[in-house]
Amino acid sequence: MEIHLLGSLEMTDEHVSLDIPGEKLRAIVATLALTPNRPVSRNDLIDELWGENPPRRAENSLHGHIARLRRIIAARTGTGGLRDLIVTSNFGYALSLPDRHVDALFFCDLVRRAALLQDSAPEDAVRLLTEGLALWRGPALLDTGHGMLCRMAATRFTETRLTAYEQLFDAQFALGMHRWAVTELEQLHAQYPLRERFCEQLITALYRSGRQAEALDAYHRTRQRLSQGLGLEPGHALRARFQQILRQEPLPGMVGR
Repeated sequence: MEIHLLGSLEMTDEHVSLDIPGEKLRAIVATLALTPNRPVSRNDLIDELWGENPPRRAENSLHGHIARLRRIIAARTGTGGLRDLIVTSNFGYALSLPDRHVDALFFCDLVRRAALLQDSAPEDAVRLLTEGLALWRGPALLDTGHGMLCRMAATRFTETRLTAYEQLFDAQFALGMHRWAVTELEQLHAQYPLRERFCEQLITALYRSGRQAEALDAYHRTRQRLSQGLGLEPGHALRARFQQILRQEPLPGMVGR
């Protein structure tokens, strides 16, 4: 069994997709999948499903949802043993599944491993990060409700995704792949115009590709957005990179300059 959280919720068993009906059932699966083999308390699950307005017999309602979820999993996989995928304990409920079978957790592990290889083996870092980023199918935990645990996890996974892109571009730069990075950086910079690291990497990639005027223009547009949107000036790292480009200084990893 695999559970996919990086987009709408998906459960697959040997490449057969299971449709989990209802936001609350999807929220249960997602919440348990965030910490496989570690129980989530009944109170936390009740808070996740109903927030500040739980039903009168919330624990009975939760138990009913769990029982229905087990029946659906068993019926749609044709494997009765998968009813035990969700384990009951005195504390609460747990998902009996290896971490690597949850795409979001596998993604985070790939990003951690890539960070260790960033300096010593950038080729391997690029491979791991490319593999991890390819797991994303849309916004994380897209259809699992508005509970605090899932929303916090979605924010965390999204930030890890942006960090993974930053690591990927750094590794590509180390390999002299600046031209390869420009298009994707332009898209990400347009999507996150106030994220200074993307701007710094974009102007670096443009400059290393012999496009100094475009690099300077991208900096000025970001500076204007920061000023108008947040009342801030660019940070030290971005300003320093702009000055290097303005003075036409060679940057690390530049070829033929």
